[in-house]
Amino acid sequence: MSRTTLCLDIGSGTQDVLLYSPDTEIENCPKFVLPSPALQIGKRIERLRLEGKSIWLHGRNMGGGVTRFIRAHQQAGLSVASSTSAAYTMADDLGRVTDSGIQITEACPEGFAPVRLTDFDEAWWRNFFDAAELPWPDSIAACAQDHGFHPGESNRMGRFKLWQSFLHEGKGRPENLVFQTPPSMLTRLKDLQEDIGGGPVADTGAAAVLGTLYVDEIEKESHEHGITLVNIGNSHLIAFLLYGGRIHGVYEQHTSCIDSEKLWSDLSYFRCGCLSFDQVFADRGHGCMTMDLPDEAQGFKPTYVIGPRRNMLQGYDVSFPAPGGDMMLAGAFGLIKGLSMQER
Repeated sequence: MSRTTLCLDIGSGTQDVLLYSPDTEIENCPKFVLPSPALQIGKRIERLRLEGKSIWLHGRNMGGGVTRFIRAHQQAGLSVASSTSAAYTMADDLGRVTDSGIQITEACPEGFAPVRLTDFDEAWWRNFFDAAELPWPDSIAACAQDHGFHPGESNRMGRFKLWQSFLHEGKGRPENLVFQTPPSMLTRLKDLQEDIGGGPVADTGAAAVLGTLYVDEIEKESHEHGITLVNIGNSHLIAFLLYGGRIHGVYEQHTSCIDSEKLWSDLSYFRCGCLSFDQVFADRGHGCMTMDLPDEAQGFKPTYVIGPRRNMLQGYDVSFPAPGGDMMLAGAFGLIKGLSMQER
């Protein structure tokens, strides 16, 4: 019997889901695009606001998309309390949480309605699988965006240090972007991994770029000469320079901070190793880093673009692949690709 894997790409608006079986044609594997956990839980908070009920948050550090519903609750004059673990959803610095008027308490105050925060609710998923008449998967893998816990330091600076470590200590191997044990500062991924039962986890942007390599022709090309992989998300974009089974450079920016012309210009400088960390950081991005770029990569000119905002580069010399036939599931396919590369 083949082992099935539930692959989850958890965003702020949707969670893009693949139930993967290696013995089933990929076109016949069940796929879902569902509201994100942040949106699902946010709607529950919204209903409680309309009922005029104060809330107590408990559970896990999850995606920050839920915070706008929490702020709306406070703006309506209702009280919000939170356990310590759930409070990290709002900010790394719990002083900022209490300064915003949220009480930190490990017990639900009298008269408050409890709301559990989590990026993966097993009971919800078991009900979903029962309704769809699907067997429970043998394993679960998931990706979500995690800035990391960097107290006393810029989140942008702290997050980019992870990429520096990946290029140096991880030798830029793409499969190392899928964590069997996430770095300690990636607290959201750590909580997510515990909720899914200990399965592998990854950052969303990295998983989406790995999904591009799910396309056999693109992976083959990356071994013959260098390519540029770009994932343009709703809030973040990330690009990798890939050649010979190694990532030779990382560029990460906030999507809202640049336009199409600026992005294409940055990528042009990025490909030749001429874009500095300070330049990107000054543009309110996370940064840029390149290793010594091999001549054999021939300038990393072929450029493949995925992500919900990929049309930013429409009209430029780029290609728009659809891994597994569905661009929205690039992150899920990236989890499968990364895990298969680890098994080689």
